[in-house]
Amino acid sequence: MGIVEEAHNLRVIGRADGERGTIVLAHGFGTDQSVWKHLVPHLVEEYRVVLFDNMGAGTTNPDYFDFDRYTTLEGYALDLLAILEELRLGPCIFVGHSVSAAIGAIASISRPDLFSKLVMLSASPRYLNDVDYFGGFEQEELDQLFDAMRSNYKAWVSGFAPLAVGGDMDSVAVQEFSRTLFNIRPDIALCVAQTIFQSDLREILGLVMVPCHILQSSKDLAVPVVVSEYLHRNLGGESIVEVMSSEGHLPQLSSPDIVIPVLLRHIRYDIAV
Repeated sequence: MGIVEEAHNLRVIGRADGERGTIVLAHGFGTDQSVWKHLVPHLVEEYRVVLFDNMGAGTTNPDYFDFDRYTTLEGYALDLLAILEELRLGPCIFVGHSVSAAIGAIASISRPDLFSKLVMLSASPRYLNDVDYFGGFEQEELDQLFDAMRSNYKAWVSGFAPLAVGGDMDSVAVQEFSRTLFNIRPDIALCVAQTIFQSDLREILGLVMVPCHILQSSKDLAVPVVVSEYLHRNLGGESIVEVMSSEGHLPQLSSPDIVIPVLLRHIRYDIAV
């Protein structure tokens, strides 16, 4: 096993011949590849499925986490390109949740040949409000979030997980998200959160020419619905938006009955169809 596979807990499952192609599943902040557990069983009969953990996830070796490299999302995009080049699987259907949707978009700009389409779940190019842009957060709110992570990470997780998922602490999805958050070393979690919440990809959206399927919960603490329309208007290539009746930022975990059929539809069909 090479360093790329080992560092990212890379797994390739499903059909070896990839009858209908290759799907790469990329998770968002605070989770790991287990967040796709409800989707994977529906894919393995038809597709070759690639699962991996972003550097910094609780399942990865913290010794591999480079605090300088991951101060920007480009560091993660380079990781993704390294994984795809290592596998040599040809153009893939990339399903990115939250920050990984942004990471996939960045990677597709330099290597569009590696992507047949991007399925973006709960994606945002910028979380901070700005003139003529509503991202959902003011800087003061983000500073309070970072301070809470610094002062008592365990207490922060207990408060953040229900808000992000859209449920109470008794729900299975909240417990699952809490588990993966608790697995992350607190200083690494803070670094990743700062990189994500302070990112701004608006200026490069026009360079993304790979077709994009934008899927969004109707209610999401982290990403207002208007953000999905902003992406649709500003991406360089073809795109389509579907707002789902699900709530929360991790709908594939909290509302699989609603979200999995939508994901499968967008994975299987192209925008032009």
